[in-house]
Amino acid sequence: MGTYIKAFLDYLNYEKGLSANTRTAYRRDLEKLQHFLQENYSVSEPEDITREHILAFLSWQLDQGAEHSSMARSVSSIRAFYRFLFLEGYTKKNPTLNIDTPKIKRKLPVVLSIEEVDKLMEAPKVTTPLGIRDRAMLELLYGTGIRVSELLDLQLDDINTTAGFLRCIGKGRKERILPVNQTSIFWIQNYLAKSRNFLAKHPLERKLFLNARGSRMSRQGFFKILANYAGKAQLNKEVTPHTIRHSFATHLLENGADLRTVQELLGHADISTTQIYTHLTKTHLREVFQMYHPRA
Repeated sequence: MGTYIKAFLDYLNYEKGLSANTRTAYRRDLEKLQHFLQENYSVSEPEDITREHILAFLSWQLDQGAEHSSMARSVSSIRAFYRFLFLEGYTKKNPTLNIDTPKIKRKLPVVLSIEEVDKLMEAPKVTTPLGIRDRAMLELLYGTGIRVSELLDLQLDDINTTAGFLRCIGKGRKERILPVNQTSIFWIQNYLAKSRNFLAKHPLERKLFLNARGSRMSRQGFFKILANYAGKAQLNKEVTPHTIRHSFATHLLENGADLRTVQELLGHADISTTQIYTHLTKTHLREVFQMYHPRA
C-alpha cells in the first residue's frame, strides 16, 4: 500500500499542486489507515480493503478520542486516495462510496477586537532588528489576511511597496494579487532598510522574512513568536496566525465590505467558507445591542 500512497502524494504534488502541509495531512491519514489494517486484519493491498475495514478504522479512531473533525478529514483523505486509484486503474472498486462523512459542529473562530489588535502590533520591541521584523510580519498578516504559509513563502520580488500590492501563492498554487495598506508598507520598508541585511547570511537568499540564522522562518518559529507577543500584550485569548486572519475578515465585514470581496482577499474557493464571518458579525451586533439598548 505504501507504493500507492507515494504515487498518490506525487499526483497531489505535481498534478494538483497542493502544498506540502496538505500533502503531509493526506500522508498521515493514509499511513494511519495502513498501519491499522496491517496490525488488525493483515491487509496491505488497496483492492482488498472493504467498507467494513474503513468503518472499523473510523470506529477505532473514535475509541482513541479523535475529534469528529479529524475523522471527517480521514474520510476525505481516503476518498481522494481511492478516487485516484480508480482513475489510474489501480483498483476496480471504491469502498468509500457509501460512507458518510461525520458531521462537524463548526465553532465560531476566535477574533481579536481592534483594541486587542493594536496591543498585539505594539508588543514587538522595534528598537531591535528582530523586533522590526516581527512588527512588519504582524502588520502584513493583519493588513492583508494572508495565511501564515503564504506569509513565510513571500519572496523579495513579491511585494511592491511603491505600488502598494503583493503577490502570494495560495492553496492549489493559485496566485492572488492583494492590496497592502500604508501601515504595513511603512513597517516593511523599515524592515528592509534596517533589519533584513542584518539577518541575511547569504546574498542570494530571496525569502522576504528571515529567521535569526538568516534562513526561511518555519511555521513553528512564527507560532512561538506570535505566542510570545500575545502574552506580552496580555491577550486572554488563544492567538494563532488564523486568529489574525479571522480578525482581518471580520473587521472588514463589520466596516461594510461585501462578502465577495472578502472571499477574493482570503483566497477562498467557495463563498460558503467565507460566510462563517457573517455569523461573527451578527454575534458582534447582538452583543452591542444587548449592551447598549435600554430594552435589550
